[in-house]
Amino acid sequence: MNSPQDKLSQPLTLLGGISPQRFMREYWQRKPLLIRQAIPGFRPALSIQDIRQLVKREEVESRLIWRDEQGWNMKQGPFQRLPAMKRPDWTVLAQSVDLHDDRMAELLHRFRFIGDARLDDAMISIASDGGGVGPHFDSYDVFLLQAHGKREWRISQQSDLSLTPGLPLKILKNFQAEDTYVLEPGDMLYLPPHVAHDGIARGDCMTISIGFRTAGRATLAHGLLEAAADQVMARAGEAGGLYGHPVLPGARLEGNYHDRGQRPTATPARIPDQLIGFALDAVNKVRFDEALASRFLGMWLTNPPEAAWFDPPDDPLDLVEYWPLPGRLVLDRCTRMMYSGKALYINGEVASIAAGAAMCSLADERALDCSDASVRRLPIAAREALNDWLEQGWLHYLAPDKD
Repeated sequence: MNSPQDKLSQPLTLLGGISPQRFMREYWQRKPLLIRQAIPGFRPALSIQDIRQLVKREEVESRLIWRDEQGWNMKQGPFQRLPAMKRPDWTVLAQSVDLHDDRMAELLHRFRFIGDARLDDAMISIASDGGGVGPHFDSYDVFLLQAHGKREWRISQQSDLSLTPGLPLKILKNFQAEDTYVLEPGDMLYLPPHVAHDGIARGDCMTISIGFRTAGRATLAHGLLEAAADQVMARAGEAGGLYGHPVLPGARLEGNYHDRGQRPTATPARIPDQLIGFALDAVNKVRFDEALASRFLGMWLTNPPEAAWFDPPDDPLDLVEYWPLPGRLVLDRCTRMMYSGKALYINGEVASIAAGAAMCSLADERALDCSDASVRRLPIAAREALNDWLEQGWLHYLAPDKD
């Protein structure tokens, strides 16, 4: 049996017969890739009519974009009514559909040869003939999977990415197509960041965009500083660490500023140099290390989007009392779970238990086989944590099928 690592070197139909290793080495963040029949015979889990219904919901982020004699227009959802499909030149976008449908979440998981730290969401666009969002570029990686009908994609790796001013959309001012492809259901196009592209529906059309988030240095620095601030506010000198690894090792931040012996001043509005030095010395005592970065990233990357919704069971099974038991434990489609070293993170929280083998397997595979010997031997603390997640709807128990 091939190990998970071995599978990364095997050809993958989803990538046009090349392996994930080769794709990441030759195409990822480098150049576009057209994949004919990435999913042969693909039929979307949701129909155009399903999406028309989905964008009526308050919790679903959506946008309607159309072009008329006055130019480009955009309106934010929800939408109780959409234009008829026979009316040309409009499209509606439904964001994070994987949060609202298990089958769309499963589609997203096909791309987990790319780490969860980058995997973002599945957006679905439906369009009438001629519909699109105009020539533009994205700052993230995206796989464009054709789900219904046909869409013509014109792409360019041009360096001129200037935008047309005064529009509700980010439309390229000087788009010059270099390649043109027409995608049919099951076809897919991968585009790295900043590749200019323009997708135009040819008849009724549905496209699924699997996007991969990115973060700028400023965003990460801001988040890390906030995480450090949270730890600084803990009792001075206390090790607020994870499993014996202090978040602020060696930081002794107790004590107040003193200026005994300070002479009277004729410039009372001037900030004393000594006070500035005292503040800088305090900051320099905070060590920004891997433990702090892991804590910040783990909580930030697993924090569920606002549209995430969990459905706790009315009468949850008590995993502590009835352990061991048959069946499987499966993460909810909205649950985000990651780990780093011994630290385990779930839905924006630091888990109360360490990232042991079983918990890492749950995060990687998004399911646990309760009949596995190592799972049956889980300590009481791990079973209590699983039980808590079950009660919150973050985790679900699936009983074995009865033949």
